[in-house]
Amino acid sequence: QVQLVESGGGLVQAGGSLRLSCVASGGTFSSYVMGWFRQEPGKQREFVAFIWSGDIISYDDSVKGRFTISRDNAKNTVYLQMNSLKPEDTAVYYCAAKEIDRRDYGYWGQGTQVTVFS
Repeated sequence: QVQLVESGGGLVQAGGSLRLSCVASGGTFSSYVMGWFRQEPGKQREFVAFIWSGDIISYDDSVKGRFTISRDNAKNTVYLQMNSLKPEDTAVYYCAAKEIDRRDYGYWGQGTQVTVFS
């Protein structure tokens, strides 16, 4: 069983930056695909980025060039560096993990709120 705990959310002015962290425990962190998702009130959760094995990375088009996902397997941690934030980035951000042979993410954190004001 994998437990995920996010941190780093907060209130930031448009154009600013935040770095989210997600610490994993209870599994073999290096073997998992790690993802970041976000959800606005009343909307479906949406994909932001994922990373596997350090060099297999994908981003949603809405965050390309502004967000950077990375991982430190020694610290069991995945990061999401968010730059040039926009009000539309406001959401609860979730960290997720899955085994490489699974289609769906089976492990989720509790979420961290990011609010961007103009």
